[in-house]
Amino acid sequence: MSSPAPLKFLMPGWFATVMGLAGLSLAWSAAQGLLGDMAGALALFIGGVAMVVFAVLAVASLLRWQRHTPALEEDLRHPVRHAFVAAVPVSLLLLATVGVSVGGVSGPLLPLWQALWWAGSLTQLWATLWVLGRWLSPAAPAPAGQAPASPWPSVTPVLLIPVVGNVVVPLAGLPLGHGLWSAAQFGIGAFLWPVVVALLLARRIAHSPLPDRLLPAWFITVAPPAVIGLVLMQMQVAPAWVLGLWGVALFFLLWVAPLVPRIAAQPFSVAFWGLSFPLAALTTLSLRLSDPSLAMPVPGTLAVMLLAMTSIVILWLCFATVRGLRDGSLLAPEPVAAIQPA
Repeated sequence: MSSPAPLKFLMPGWFATVMGLAGLSLAWSAAQGLLGDMAGALALFIGGVAMVVFAVLAVASLLRWQRHTPALEEDLRHPVRHAFVAAVPVSLLLLATVGVSVGGVSGPLLPLWQALWWAGSLTQLWATLWVLGRWLSPAAPAPAGQAPASPWPSVTPVLLIPVVGNVVVPLAGLPLGHGLWSAAQFGIGAFLWPVVVALLLARRIAHSPLPDRLLPAWFITVAPPAVIGLVLMQMQVAPAWVLGLWGVALFFLLWVAPLVPRIAAQPFSVAFWGLSFPLAALTTLSLRLSDPSLAMPVPGTLAVMLLAMTSIVILWLCFATVRGLRDGSLLAPEPVAAIQPA
């Protein structure tokens, strides 16, 4: 059923659509060595679509801020949804990376890529400090007769977006000439990555599994090692280290892949877009490693198969999103998981 106020339910997690589309553009750009100019043309087209989607979401989010401020405040207090705020700066960073990948570091659009990168980098740093700052905040007093709220509900793979999203910074930062700043921010994400993964495993073992509606978020664990591998390639680190990170990303994909039937059995929601960027990041790294000049390249056939799979998944996500917007099933109240706001 369509909501009479759809903007009220436009949570920041919708920017995951931009992340997925930008990631797919980068994957097709990386495929030019294997597939030729057609891949570059597709990368340009998909990157343009990602830019348009970001612009639409940005305007809609500003309108939501003005018209439905309590809904935004509720998102910022929510133990899970608050972390999706970082999807906005990560989207900016990925759009800048697409611009550099497709258009290079010269030309009339260079100031735009610089502006997007700086806005994304600084806002991502703020998002990391804000999310981690919640861990140091005093606990909210519990109602009389009730136990204090547990912190475990806020430990989900979504934390990887604000905390480990810093590793995305060098993808465009290095070509744009911001090597020192990029390395510093990259270090933050690389350090916090194993910390968050350890917390996720502790939550699963000591507390409870994620609610079914959050199952797609497990795929986010694929993204950090893939992006770190891409950055290390830019830094010209030995291919063996990059290949090791590729192996970690592939392991995480194989680990969470059995969740697909349980995810597919649920009604479609914007949370499904959690599959998109991680698959695109692993595909991009696989295509980069398929270069035969490397000592231990990934087979080009495997890389192209990943590209085909990722493209099909994201194309399906696009069609499902359009259908959900048309029938009013997306921008509407969703079933609430059994968690207590922090």
